[in-house]
Formats: sequence, C-alpha cells, structure tokens
Amino acid sequence: FGNYAPRLGDGRAINYGSINGWHLQTKGSGETLYSRTSDGRAAVPSSIREYLMSEAMHHLGIPTTRALGIIGSQTKILRNNIERAAIVMRMSPSWVRFGTFEYFYYFKEYEKLKSLTDYVITESYPHLLNNEDRYFKFFSEVVDRTAKLIAQWQGIGFNHGVMNTDNMSIAGLTIDYGPYAMLDDFDYGFVCNKTDKAGRYSYGDQPNVSYWNLTMLSKALSPLIDKERMQKKLDDFGNFLYPDAYIDIIREKLGLSLKLDEDVELIKDLVGALQDAYVDYTNFFRTLSHYDGERMPLYDIAMNPVVIHNWLELYDRRLAKETRTQQERQNAMLKTNPKYVLKNYMLQEAITLAERGDFSMVDTLLHIAAHPFDELPEFERFAGETPEEHKNICLSCSS
Repeated sequence: FGNYAPRLGDGRAINYGSINGWHLQTKGSGETLYSRTSDGRAAVPSSIREYLMSEAMHHLGIPTTRALGIIGSQTKILRNNIERAAIVMRMSPSWVRFGTFEYFYYFKEYEKLKSLTDYVITESYPHLLNNEDRYFKFFSEVVDRTAKLIAQWQGIGFNHGVMNTDNMSIAGLTIDYGPYAMLDDFDYGFVCNKTDKAGRYSYGDQPNVSYWNLTMLSKALSPLIDKERMQKKLDDFGNFLYPDAYIDIIREKLGLSLKLDEDVELIKDLVGALQDAYVDYTNFFRTLSHYDGERMPLYDIAMNPVVIHNWLELYDRRLAKETRTQQERQNAMLKTNPKYVLKNYMLQEAITLAERGDFSMVDTLLHIAAHPFDELPEFERFAGETPEEHKNICLSCSS
C-alpha cells in the first residue's frame, strides 16, 4: 500500500519449468522458502476466483496469466475462517513483477539487477536483444504495455484491488487475482478490497497507481538507465499513452469507427452520465450495442434516465457523422461489449456450492467465461443488472 516491503511476493508458488514459452506453477501446494510464517496453502474460495477470472480475462482479450486446473482437498487451513485448501495449476509467459527489480535495487545488488533485466529481455522482449539501447527500450515497452493493459481494465470495468508493485507484471499481464471485482453499477470511486480503507486501489485510481508503480520501477532501474529519459517516458504515460489507449477502447465500445477530436468530450460526458445514472456498467454497453434510435431500453436500465437522455442527444449527433451502417455498427459493438462478465455474486454462488463438493457452478461459469459475447439464452440469469442485494461485494486479501 505504497510502502516498500522486501518480503512481499507469492510465497505459495512453486515453479516447475517452462514449455513452449509458458512457465508452469502451482499455487497453494505448501510451504516454500518464501512462505515467511505462513503455511504456503491457498483456500478454495480464492483458488476458484483465480481459476475462473484469469480464464474470463483471456477470453475478453485482456493479457493475463492462465489457469490450467484446480485441485481441492480435505485439508483445513485457518484464514479469516477455517477453509478447505486447494491448489491452482497456472501458467504465464512470465511471473516476474516490478517488485522483483526493487528487491535487488534496495539491497544494492546491481549485478543481479542487470542479470534479471537481461533475463527478462531475453524472455519477454527478445526483439530488443541486439539493440544497443536495449535497457531503455525495455523500460519504454513496459510503460507502453502497462498503459494499454490498464486502459483495457478500465474499459471492461475491472477493479484489481491490490496493485502493489509485486502484483504488477513486467510483461504487461493481469497477474495475482485477489479481491478483484467487475463493476456492478458504474462507480468511479468503487473499492473492491475492504482492507483498502483509503481507497488507494479504487477503480478510478488504477491509472494513477500504475503510473506510481512505473515510477518505482524506474527508480529500481536507475543504475542501468538514465533517470531523465525514464521520466520523459513516464510523462508520456500520463500525457497520451494511457489517455489515448482508453479513448480508443471506449470509442470502440461506442461503435465509432472514425477518430474525431470531439470524441474526448463525448466520452468524458459519458463517464459523468454513467456515474449519475446508477446503471450497470456491462449491461449499459451491451444494451447500447442494440441501439437503433429507440431509447426506452436504455432508460429502463438506469435509475436516473434523464442523464442518459441528455448523453444520447450527443451520441446521436456523433453517430450521424459515421460512415458505416447501423447494422455494421451494432455487429461491431456486440463483438466488443460482452453480455457476460463474472461478477462477485456469481463467483460466490459457485464457491458456496464447491465447498459442499458440487463444482457444477464452477463448470457453468467457466463455460460462460469462454463465451462472453455470445447470447447463451440458457444462462440468461447471469446477464443484465446485478441483483440489488448482491451489488458491490467487497473482499479482503486473505486467502
């Protein structure tokens, strides 16, 4: 939470090797040299959450680690409550985090820092190997990948919850699924982690936190790279890399094929309208994907339809400047705006059943996660607005 801690990291993970560029791990299989005072185990709830959401993010087109499988057990472990233990089998092109670089920097082990950087370039940025300026180019590409990743999170409505530097992938992947959440009603200030009392990792602050994390990475890399050059690249992150990536993503969600300067204000007005309308984020964009000028379906899903009406006036004027047909726009939007995302209430239902030995709901959600843009009428109850009693579920880091 903003303070350097040399003993952070995934102390429950065991690496088994690499196959075709994928590093294989288990998480929760027992004590390791890095478990500190913990048991090295993972609980069933957090394991199911990582298993399902990592696959969901992949099928949404967002860079992420992947899940191979999950194994339950009868072993009991103490967390906030007594839980059953589980093991997640997972894989990733890289498990190296920003914090890995900080470790060697703060212990002044600069040769190891250089070796780590060379290793990561070889593994995740091999096109830079013969570049004389490879260390700066490496940092620059990490900034680029991070900007795009965070824009994708914001666009899909994903709140990570624990964006410490040890939970930031050096390869630009979504990593370490903890108390995350997909937005229910749009709320820029939503905090999914109930231990984050200050709201440091709120949905709306994720771009700012990622900039801060990149700044900490630049500090760790300062023995290898000129500080002023890195700062200029960091300035680019806030000035145009992240904002442009975000605007492009929302422009696509709105079905806009042309890039017009006025889109920035249209999107800014949309964010304000969504905040004031008390409308389900995913459901709004999916409903908008069918928009043909008839506004009532959009009014019906908003608690405050007046602000939706006012924004649609702007949207209609902008659509009039498009060159593709209404059907072409709708088809494109339906491939961009998912009908199904895994919300916390769905995951909790699957976890409750799994703890009784019934994994049918886990299988159902895995199927839905693999087909987020399909209609899937048999699973209609998982589409649309989150039931009122299940909105804004917050979790802790304990797992």
